[in-house]
Amino acid sequence: MKKSWKTKLIHTDGKVPEGFRSLSTPTYRGSTVLFPNAKSVNDHWDQEQVGYTYGLYGTPTVLELAARVCELEGGAHTIITAGGQGAISLIHLALLNAGDHVLIPENIYGPNRKLAHSVMRRFGVEVSLYPPMIGAGIADLIKDNTRLVWCENPGSLTMEVQDVPAVVQAAHDRGALVALDNTWSAGVFFDAFAHGVDVEMQAITKYIGGHSDLLLGAVTVKDRALFEKLGNTFQVLGCSPSPDDCALALRGMKTLAVRLRQIEASTLRVAHALQSRPEIERILHPAFESCPGHDLWKRDFTGSSGLFSIVFKPGPSKQQVQAFVDALELFEIGYSWGGVASLAVDYDLSHAKGRPIYDHRIVRLYIGLEEPEELIADLEQAFSAMRT
Repeated sequence: MKKSWKTKLIHTDGKVPEGFRSLSTPTYRGSTVLFPNAKSVNDHWDQEQVGYTYGLYGTPTVLELAARVCELEGGAHTIITAGGQGAISLIHLALLNAGDHVLIPENIYGPNRKLAHSVMRRFGVEVSLYPPMIGAGIADLIKDNTRLVWCENPGSLTMEVQDVPAVVQAAHDRGALVALDNTWSAGVFFDAFAHGVDVEMQAITKYIGGHSDLLLGAVTVKDRALFEKLGNTFQVLGCSPSPDDCALALRGMKTLAVRLRQIEASTLRVAHALQSRPEIERILHPAFESCPGHDLWKRDFTGSSGLFSIVFKPGPSKQQVQAFVDALELFEIGYSWGGVASLAVDYDLSHAKGRPIYDHRIVRLYIGLEEPEELIADLEQAFSAMRT
């Protein structure tokens, strides 16, 4: 067919040579997937089984990231979502029905708790909180309609390390599934599936992305039936990740090992320096004996990462604690840790149900890739500003 120049803008006969190879994964963007003929048209979400059908379910860039996260975590199937909270939401919505009961630790990531209380309850799901250090005692809280038990290891802000194997045993004895938020360990320092977890998620936004410039999550399972439940819900939620973000995550993954090694060493150096400060009551870092569940961390983890909290001794006002944070020069103030820059945020847990009564005296720190001695000096000058 002879084509006008206007049609050639869309339907080109131009060719490029084949055989290009690169160390970088190509970024495949696209919503429409082209089929070879009418008979082959399909709308199934599992493109590993049926071939590519629609961009919403993942381009080759997205599916390569899924395969590499799955390999890293020791799973069998992984779904990439548009953010860590998207991964959390997918697990709730795929595995719970009206009339079901879900158990959530009191120290869990705030948006997960909010989703359970403000959305899942609205759809008829019963929600209960449990003390994170309960271990095997969670058996007393599991009901006949309990379908899902969440763990977060360690917990947000107060950093308790859970006895995940004990929780798993109790849940499985009653037919409930266990989901784990494994973001703190980047999916590598705690082997979720070796400890019996059914569904693992992490915010790829954090360590795998590694540069604070993308939003992604991952949900990984070993069981095919669970994967199909998650996939069937994923298909209709429309929480598709950006191929560009996935390409950035694939790039970030290549340096994950060296970044984690440096972050771990720097964090331990900074935390040890803070431990001796007269203003500090407690270091909430799983590698420290002062952190609840430290023995469980030694038993179950192969390393530690860069997020921990400090608790000031009683005395300073909320304004003084905030003055400490404001005085920091190298630490930025912000959420979504896991990148190269160190961060600090103060919290007031005086009204948080089930949390230790630290009032306004807790500050969460994330240690990035700056020189640790310079970070220590920055913290020391901030203590001085706090007293003025």
